[in-house]
Amino acid sequence: MNKKILIPTDFSKNAWNAVTYAADLFKDTACTFYLLNAYKTTVHSRRDLVMENPADLSFEIEKTNSENGLAKILEMLNLRTKNKNHSYISISLLDDPISATKTTIEKKDIGLVVMGTKGSNNKVNMLLGSNTINAMENLRSCPILGIPLDARLDTIKEIVLPTSYKTHFKRKELINLVEIAQLRNATVRVLHMSKNEELSIDLQENQQLLEECLEGASYSFHHVSGTDVPAAVQVFVESRDSDMVAFINKKHGFFDNIFTKPLVSALGKFSKVPLLVMHDTRD
Repeated sequence: MNKKILIPTDFSKNAWNAVTYAADLFKDTACTFYLLNAYKTTVHSRRDLVMENPADLSFEIEKTNSENGLAKILEMLNLRTKNKNHSYISISLLDDPISATKTTIEKKDIGLVVMGTKGSNNKVNMLLGSNTINAMENLRSCPILGIPLDARLDTIKEIVLPTSYKTHFKRKELINLVEIAQLRNATVRVLHMSKNEELSIDLQENQQLLEECLEGASYSFHHVSGTDVPAAVQVFVESRDSDMVAFINKKHGFFDNIFTKPLVSALGKFSKVPLLVMHDTRD
């Protein structure tokens, strides 16, 4: 089955790295990659203001820039090693990035979004771009793989999956995690964070269900005591030099706590590893 992957781009270096990362990650998988650029119209100069239709001129300029930028990406891809498994389609939309991404996901039946974690307009000291955070929080119809600028594919040997075991896992929610683990021969480290290591009967049942969902991938179970979730994940990831972190984004749950403003600085530990954000389909 052909895998459909959407890659939003603002033509930044990080966005290009996301394109090449995705192409290399799924090099042995039949894929159609949709390269999406969303653009807005602006009035560029005082001369534009006195013209009869300045908005029309702005539209044409931004549209041309968008199409030329996408054409350059396709040209750069043609200079890389050809892959008969892959095809690329460029999409230029007059819209904001989040809305354009959501529209394309629905129209093209996208199975995975891959994007850089910083854009061309982000400050140097920002860990995640605003578009990335908005996408991970609000685009709940499709999993998102965020790629930092310095991420390299050859390092994925271990993927950390933090969980409280308080959710009923579904195989379709974890399909991309299992696929990536299989493609890279990586081990999924399931990290349970709680004051008590002992699991209740309900939590044991959910753990068993998770095992069934992870069938086909190598995995192991781990426990960290405490209630400070970001700190617990940080200690685990840094102590093991883990290569990717995967979250199940349950609305009003674990993932929301990660992205509250007081905890944004805690994301520094994730700034150099890819983030796979999956979604609880019951939300």
